[in-house]
Amino acid sequence: MTTDASAPAAPHGPSAAPYGTPETPRVAVIGEARLEVDPEIARIGVVVSARGADRRGALDDLTRRNAAVLELIKSYGEAVEKLETGAFSISPQLTRHGRGERVRAYHGSVRITAELGDFTALGELTTRLADLELTQVDGPWWALRPDSPAHGEARRTAVREAVQRAREYAGALGARLAALVELADLGAENTAPYGGPVPGTMRVAAFAGAESVESAPALDLEPQRQTVYAQVTARFTMTPPAL
Repeated sequence: MTTDASAPAAPHGPSAAPYGTPETPRVAVIGEARLEVDPEIARIGVVVSARGADRRGALDDLTRRNAAVLELIKSYGEAVEKLETGAFSISPQLTRHGRGERVRAYHGSVRITAELGDFTALGELTTRLADLELTQVDGPWWALRPDSPAHGEARRTAVREAVQRAREYAGALGARLAALVELADLGAENTAPYGGPVPGTMRVAAFAGAESVESAPALDLEPQRQTVYAQVTARFTMTPPAL
């Protein structure tokens, strides 16, 4: 087989990316958008605990307290959009007895996650849960829904910003944009992880004997605004510049 030394090598790797020509220059820009919007949902985590001298007693107490927590949360009806039970555990606590060990007590816990879209009910529910015996409450964690219109608005804003930036570059050369060559989405995401803890979240817990006769006042919770970020890369062709 013979080869033609004068023939150009086939493009490959990063150098294979097309470039502009003097007749059809190209301009590549990045468009970004960062919007501050109100949250749409709030999550709270509830850990129900029980402790007993024997396994059955601890399990019975845990079952009773878990049922009370679920009943309380469900009583808020449509304000609670999602209710899930997570990890469950019951384990012995050992203590040394002579040369060996023996079971001193049993400790059990159940983790529950609730998602609310009605923030007016959030403060009251949080306080009532924290007022229950051996119950810990974490949160709230503010977030947007995955299909929130805010994500689409951020993407559209990023595209408009990319077009405007490209026009300004072309205009600085006495040229104008001719056509769009490529639009690449580099992602749009909420800077606060969905469902994750954020600075300033609360943690309250009620221990044995902490139940009060009167209901505790509802917490005044201020929703934390969410940052929605979007970024795109756009490439355009433009008319020859007037250099």
